[in-house]
Amino acid sequence: MDRKELEEQIFEMISQLYKKDVEELTLETTFADDLGGASVLMVGLVSEIENELDVMIQLQEAAACETIGDLVDKVEEEM
Repeated sequence: MDRKELEEQIFEMISQLYKKDVEELTLETTFADDLGGASVLMVGLVSEIENELDVMIQLQEAAACETIGDLVDKVEEEM
């Protein structure tokens, strides 16, 4: 999977969990300010990433990501 495909999949997951249109999301979108930063949603997102992309990512590491781009970087490192 290339970087663009990974970004698109993660945007889609975030869109569904955070109830945002994919068009509103960018790599600079922040979890805390732009998406509301609900920790329960981050738990769901990490679970979705692990299930859909077959990659293990620590919740603590994912929660430390400020932007969607940071999260994509972290997932890419683990692949």
